[in-house]
Amino acid sequence: MAGITLAQAQAKLDLWMEAEEAVASSQEYSINNRSLTRADLNEIGGRINFWERKVNQLSRGGGIRITGASPC
Repeated sequence: MAGITLAQAQAKLDLWMEAEEAVASSQEYSINNRSLTRADLNEIGGRINFWERKVNQLSRGGGIRITGASPC
């Protein structure tokens, strides 16, 4: 199974950034006596942080870094 690519991570980050902008411009609105509250900005911020870290990780070459180990 293939991992997440940099392009996929960047697309997700872009999507969450757009979501934050949409929510920030109108958190709640009403139409015909029905109201809608958009997603929680804190949750969106958390997803932005996650995808930003993923983009940064993949930009550096990804993978797990091991420090302080010596070869056997």
